[in-house]
Order: sequence, then C-alpha cells, then structure tokens
Amino acid sequence: MAANGQPTVRRRRLGAELRQLRKAAGMTSTEAARHLLVSQSKISLIETGRRPINPRDVRDLCRLYGVTDQDVVEALMRAAKESGQQGWWVSCGDVPYGVYIGLETGASSIHTYEPLVLPGLLQTRAYAAALIAGTAPLITDEQAAVSLEVRLRRQHRAHHPARPFRLWAILDESALHRVVGDRETMREQLEYLNTLGAQPHITVQVLPHTAGAHAGLLGQFSILGFPDSDAGVVYLERFTSDLYLEKYVDRYPYHVMYDHLQAQALNPEDTRHFINDLIKAFQAAPGRPPGRSAVGLAV
Repeated sequence: MAANGQPTVRRRRLGAELRQLRKAAGMTSTEAARHLLVSQSKISLIETGRRPINPRDVRDLCRLYGVTDQDVVEALMRAAKESGQQGWWVSCGDVPYGVYIGLETGASSIHTYEPLVLPGLLQTRAYAAALIAGTAPLITDEQAAVSLEVRLRRQHRAHHPARPFRLWAILDESALHRVVGDRETMREQLEYLNTLGAQPHITVQVLPHTAGAHAGLLGQFSILGFPDSDAGVVYLERFTSDLYLEKYVDRYPYHVMYDHLQAQALNPEDTRHFINDLIKAFQAAPGRPPGRSAVGLAV
C-alpha cells in the first residue's frame, strides 16, 4: 500500500463527518458523485481520508446534503483547509515512516508489541542512536542524526502531562536482553523504561521466554485508536515498506492477538521487578552476561 495513499488523521475525521452527512441525507456515494459530476471513487476516497479535499468541495457537498447550518459548513470548510497542512516531520526531509508519524500524532491510544527491540516512544537518546546505527548501515551520518531527532521529537506528546495518549507496550524478554549500544546504555534504558511504566497513561508488560509459543512470534505490530471513532489502524513495520490495515476484518485478529499477549505477559508490577533484576545484572561485572541464571527470572 503506497504511503502517499494513506489518510492523515485530519482527513480521516473530516471524511467520516462528510460520510455521516451523506447517509443522513439518504444518499449513496454513487448518487452524490452523479449530482456533482465526479467519479464515485472520488467520493469514496474523500470519505476514507485518502484524498485531499478543498473547502469548495466541502461547500458543494454540504449544499448537496442539505446542510443549512452555516456554522457547521464553515467549520467543515476550515477543517478541509487545515487537513492540507503539513506535519512537523515534513520539514525534516524524506522521513521514510512519515505516514505512521501522522497517524501516531493524532492517535488517542497505541497498543504495541515488540519482540526484538524497545518501542521508539520509550527509547533513550543513547539507545535510539545505537539502534539506528546498527539497523540502518546504508544511511549517512546526517540521515542518522535526522532520524534520531525525529524519533525523540515523537516522544514529546507521549510524555506531555497535559495531553498524553494511552500507550500500552508488551515487550518480549528478548528485547530486554539484547545489548543495544553497551551495558551502560542498557542499564540507563531499562531504568528509563521502569520510570515511564510508572506513569498512569503508560503500561509496560514483559512477555517472558517461559511463556513459550505465543501469537507475537509472528512479529511486531501496533494498534492505533483515534478519538471519537471506532475505526483504527494496525501498523506492521517492514524493512523497506510498511503495511497499514484499516478494515475491521483485517484488524480484528490483531486485537485478539493482543488480548492473548496481555494475558500471557507479566503484570505491570511483576514487570517492574523483572526489569529491576535485569538492571542489577547489567550493573554486574562486564564479563557477566545478563542471562536468566544471573537474575533469577524463573516464573
């Protein structure tokens, strides 16, 4: 699915409101398209947020749907104008996951599962820098620096006390044992992880190796929820491309998978103890690996 075909959050909301107005008028998208002398696909793309819409189109649609409240019309026209504004990340250049950042910025909740590394929203600067250097060997130092700053700026909203969103992270034990950077980087990262997990809007759970086979073995995924909407997006990150699932039939299995992962993972309190044991292991002598035998992780 092409990135430029993905809806921004503002366009999604505007499209949903226009769809509700059309249905309230008792009109199909085909009928609306015929009245406006446009293709049915244009109406569909507008309503799903996949196509930009200008204020004039909004005015015409409101007139067609019989919207007489001028305040409503002007508010929707203003929303159309704002939906065309670029996000802060655009000024950073060619950010490969800009579509995801746009969705993440407007999300009211994110439930993520990570099997190998810690989520970007929970990373320290040192951990993020080491991870970028290790996983993207083809990028230049300048590109790596931009990627790092973008990742850290994404965290602002997650940590802003006035407007946080709900963040739930389930981490496979492997992600905590993997030494990204050096032992001091990992110790600092794990301490930071426990600090964030103590915040009321952030929940961290560890899925221990002793859980055995589980649905998360198929790989990383995130479920994004949006305010005032039952719709959501499942995000699957890949090396050269990303996948966004929006249809309910495609998203539902991931919600079920996440429920199972939550049940199999350690609860938040046990997770904090688990991480504290790992912190002690990373503080041990450099030659001592932070394995299960060193920290007594049997559960």
